[in-house]
Amino acid sequence: MRRIIEVDATPDAAGWSCRVKIDEGGLTISDHVVAATKADVERLGEGSSVEELVRRSFEFLLEREPPQSILSRFSLSDIERYFPEYPRVITRRL
Repeated sequence: MRRIIEVDATPDAAGWSCRVKIDEGGLTISDHVVAATKADVERLGEGSSVEELVRRSFEFLLEREPPQSILSRFSLSDIERYFPEYPRVITRRL
């Protein structure tokens, strides 16, 4: 079954608040809110848009855990605490 990751980024004072919806088989299986700071995007984004960085970050997470196990609210920088390889892997993918 194909998964679709939709990202809607809204600028805020610290950077962006991103609403992420994961659909599978036409059904929404999880919703998330991810904070992305300007520093996160500069450090990890390699010139990509915040939406692309967050989408790729969710692909990374989904390779390691089911959608329902991903926190409903977190910051991009939180990923590295759980998965130390995240910065190295994500910068290669962008």
